[in-house]
Amino acid sequence: MISIINQAGKYGDKTAIIADDKQYSYQELLAASSSFASDLLLETDDLHEARVGYMVNPGFDYVKVQWAIWQAGGVAVPLCLTHPLPSLQYVIEDTNATIVVVSPEYAPILSDLCKERSIRLVVLGSEEIKENVTLPSIDTTRRAMILYTSGTTNKPKGVVTTHKNIKAQVTTLVKAWEWTTADHIICVLPLHHVHGIINVVSCSLLSGATCEFLPSFSAEGIFNLFLQGKLNLFMAVPTIYFKLIAHWESQSKEVQKELTDCMKKFRLMVCGSAALPVTVMDKWQHISGQILLERYGMTEIGMAISNPYHGERRPGHVGIPLPGVNIRLVDEQNKDVAPDQPGEILINGDNVFLEYWNRPNATEESFVDGRWFKSGDIAIVEDGYYRIMGRNSVDIIKSGGYKISALEIEEVLRTHNLIKDCAVVGIDDDEWGELIVAALVVSDPAIDLKELNKWLREKMAAYKTPRKYLLVSELPRNAMGKVTKNDVKKLFV
Repeated sequence: MISIINQAGKYGDKTAIIADDKQYSYQELLAASSSFASDLLLETDDLHEARVGYMVNPGFDYVKVQWAIWQAGGVAVPLCLTHPLPSLQYVIEDTNATIVVVSPEYAPILSDLCKERSIRLVVLGSEEIKENVTLPSIDTTRRAMILYTSGTTNKPKGVVTTHKNIKAQVTTLVKAWEWTTADHIICVLPLHHVHGIINVVSCSLLSGATCEFLPSFSAEGIFNLFLQGKLNLFMAVPTIYFKLIAHWESQSKEVQKELTDCMKKFRLMVCGSAALPVTVMDKWQHISGQILLERYGMTEIGMAISNPYHGERRPGHVGIPLPGVNIRLVDEQNKDVAPDQPGEILINGDNVFLEYWNRPNATEESFVDGRWFKSGDIAIVEDGYYRIMGRNSVDIIKSGGYKISALEIEEVLRTHNLIKDCAVVGIDDDEWGELIVAALVVSDPAIDLKELNKWLREKMAAYKTPRKYLLVSELPRNAMGKVTKNDVKKLFV
């Protein structure tokens, strides 16, 4: 049986989820997910790792659907709620999903695609109610989930994790961060990424804690929930902390004090998915009394390194390897570097993903000796703590907690009839970690950049679109004709 679902049976009537002003117990969650798993199975006894895409709003229904897919033997493929149709279509077609589950408001977006591809579309609220059937026995080695992340190629790759991988990722964090049944957390993170799915939702539910959902981000809404005094954990990306700080600073002295006194009572606040500027960490400590716990992870591995729950949380550092996670730093020949030298992070452990979906060559190239995953991130160990120095590819941008492929954005930009060439890079930014910017070579200098951004947002997710544009006569290149992106970055200074 899947460990997180099996464990939930211990908590009975305890509140598991709060969403849309309703409370749901663990027993209600188990009953609803089992019933929906029966519906997914129809006349079969096992989905046998069939991929099930789901575009479901955060809350009870989201977890119900995710657990049902696992109980029925399927592979969960969460879809981003804000992606345009081409991005959704790519994921659905790449995974060859045979079932798609949607909240009612998303049915019009995907109905034609599902009809064209003979995909079974299940709209929540209209699914068939049937008696529970015997659910299949799920081995931990089975594929459980596919999350999409942009790598060094121009197309996102599907990261496949097994039930064993997910169990390792979750149990390690539950122990390291000392989760208990008394914990209460709010989820403000997207649920098609590892941070929200693993660190917040799965850790809370494995622990018998309460997970509350906020349907949309609002600094005021988050602070209002803080003031209710029920929450004791909070996890977010640097961009969210930046916005919370700005909101706190806009309040009266009386409100500021009330919020500060409230936040001092939290037992843990975590930041991740992008580098945390020391200035933001210091400001947050000043206004909340909390020293943010920074950690390091990615879609392929869950979390690998973390500052300690007890002990020093060192600014500018991501901490030490988590229990059960093995780390090496290597040079370009994959040889271990000297203790005081930087190197690429290699990771080994049960937390490491199984494969890139239908990309055996990419999978093979991402491992050393078939078992050490190459992260692409460069780090150095300073007094036992790891400090991330950057990435070994300038084509990967970390902005607002997302890992974004510059090549993917460039490919779309180049399809515009007024753009002759372009280069997309990330530049340092306190709020976003890195700000996505684009240097453009255009055929008409009167190009309307606002219209360009509107056009681009119809082609790809909004968080991938550049925040700044610069028109140039030509792009800097090396002797081989390749664009030198470090020189492109200098154009924006």
